[in-house]
Amino acid sequence: MENQAATAATQAVDNPYGLQALWSQGDIVSHATLIILLLMSFFSWYIIFTKLWDQRKLRQSIIIADKQFWTAPSLKDGVERLKKGDDLRNIAEDGLRAASHHDGRLTDRIDLHEWITMSLQRSLDAVFSKLSTGMSFLATVGSVSPFVGLFGTVWGVLNALIAIGVAGQASIDRVAGPVGEALIMTAIGLAVAVPAVMAYNWLLGRNKKLQDGLRGFSGDLHAYLVSGARVGETSGAARPATASAAPATVRK
Repeated sequence: MENQAATAATQAVDNPYGLQALWSQGDIVSHATLIILLLMSFFSWYIIFTKLWDQRKLRQSIIIADKQFWTAPSLKDGVERLKKGDDLRNIAEDGLRAASHHDGRLTDRIDLHEWITMSLQRSLDAVFSKLSTGMSFLATVGSVSPFVGLFGTVWGVLNALIAIGVAGQASIDRVAGPVGEALIMTAIGLAVAVPAVMAYNWLLGRNKKLQDGLRGFSGDLHAYLVSGARVGETSGAARPATASAAPATVRK
């Protein structure tokens, strides 16, 4: 039994066709290719987890805004109910700031509706830009990493064939081992690309839903700052608690 265990351990260590052999027998090009693929995989997973965390926080902020912001006695109190540094709080603060500072030479020729619209759109664009951060990297990894792995395979096969030609031994065991070892690069490239592509499409769909929620919040805020009521309300319908605050007016 001890001899069999020692023999198995020796065979496992001396296996010439594994990842360890791929690294120990490879040159600087194969090493660089493998490192690039590993870095692509690491940063892809880092972006995936950080984007999921950011999306979760933003989704919770939208839910909190629906429950707490629009039930506050005034818009100012509603802003105070949102967390500091929150994206929805920044949008609300920019809207209030635009409504209360609609004066001066620069804005004399711009009506309140257009001025608030531009301010809210700038805030939305900033949030949308933050949501899209890292998405282009995932798309790049998903499209490039298979070719990087294929390059590593081609380079490994080339070196293997050169070594076999120099040795003058072309038996099947001499060819199959090095070629199979080189194909590991292609497998690694696919293993890097598939999660990146799937995560990109999944995160993109989640971003669209969050963007719709942000646009809805911004539209309701814009309507209230201009008219004193949220979108969809009628004159006979009950207004939210925020309607008790007087809407901003244009200074003349």
